[in-house]
Amino acid sequence: MNDSLTPFDHSFALPEVRRIGLRRPLAWLRSGWQDIRANPIASLAYGLLFAIAGDVALIFSWRNPYLFTGALSGFILIGPLLASGFYEISRRQSIGQHSTFIDSLSGWRRNGQSMALFGLLLALVAIIWESASAVFFALLVPGLTPDVSAFVFGVLLNSEYLAMTLAWFIAGSGLSLLVFAVSAVSIPMLIDRNVDFVSAMITSMRAVVLNLDVMLLWAALVVALTLIGFATLLFGLVITMPLLGHASWHAYRDLVEPCP
Repeated sequence: MNDSLTPFDHSFALPEVRRIGLRRPLAWLRSGWQDIRANPIASLAYGLLFAIAGDVALIFSWRNPYLFTGALSGFILIGPLLASGFYEISRRQSIGQHSTFIDSLSGWRRNGQSMALFGLLLALVAIIWESASAVFFALLVPGLTPDVSAFVFGVLLNSEYLAMTLAWFIAGSGLSLLVFAVSAVSIPMLIDRNVDFVSAMITSMRAVVLNLDVMLLWAALVVALTLIGFATLLFGLVITMPLLGHASWHAYRDLVEPCP
């Protein structure tokens, strides 16, 4: 149960990573819900900001399908960074402190440089993917459909474009899994410890590799709850984003050994 990756610990002074059971993601969600109940105003305020910002982005991208897909995938790619406020709320809750919305911003002050660099990396990945999607769909459908609904039924669900759509989906899924691997516990770790973002990324990848089955289940739960939020015109994100954000903090605490 407590098997860990140790070969790199002495060379890079990285924390040990635990091996955990397959049911742990459900425990993370339960703990996340408890954090929401303990800090409802700060948590739901963040969730409401996610919903409003997402709705504004989708309104402006509705008649530009490639922007819509870029907004959706970009949201998933940079979501771990945007959820940093939830991690700080959960950190404070773990030491018996309740949080206001302002309190939740203090995590950036402790390790702001490393978090900013990691954020720039995620933003760069999101921009590259959005640009690649734009080129892909321009080549796929030269006369791009006028809005998202026509795009979904005329392209994504059209058997004529099935092979190309699958290729785009597989590429996007692979990129999302890579980003998930390097960010699963890295942002909570940056908030909790004075480490650089490269060490946090390496620790995150080690945690995912050691617990591949558990983390694939967790990734599926993250995607499912995020899609539920989108399916409700993003207002479901008012609940699902705080739940996932707080649960991700508990995932980090479960997977990474505490500081000695």
